[in-house]
Amino acid sequence: MPEHIKKKLLDEIKQLEYELAHELPAEIKKAVALGDLSENAEYHMAKQRQDFVNARLGQLKKRMAELSLVNLANIPRDKAGFGSTVVVYDATKNEEIVYRLVTSEESDVAKGLISTTSPIGRGLVGKRVGDVATIVTPNGKRELEILKLTTVHDEADDEDAAGEQQ
Repeated sequence: MPEHIKKKLLDEIKQLEYELAHELPAEIKKAVALGDLSENAEYHMAKQRQDFVNARLGQLKKRMAELSLVNLANIPRDKAGFGSTVVVYDATKNEEIVYRLVTSEESDVAKGLISTTSPIGRGLVGKRVGDVATIVTPNGKRELEILKLTTVHDEADDEDAAGEQQ
């Protein structure tokens, strides 16, 4: 799992756990002191927030477990996959586009960071240079021809080579 993703998830988990253990109990205690709980908006909001925080913590911990299972050695060296940078020709738009396949937490379409679970990401995963991916989007079908592919392994090799030259 990329370190910056791990840090982002751990930071959010830590913040939510603090809120759950310290801030929300104080809010609930203060709301209970106001009296009648049946019409106590502060109490109901604090309890709703507590339920939300618990649910979000469950989601984040599950995602951490899923991401910890990602084994970069299992990512193909000759096909698009997680961490790949793909240069495609979009026949619909008549232009070349660069996409980087990332986790859903990192995705940012404006920066060309496409989640492997998005329609474009799913269409590109497993493709080689020369392959054409047909992507079904809300605006219709798009055909993306893969012109260039750099996998996560290629980038690691390039970093190793750069480190050896210094």
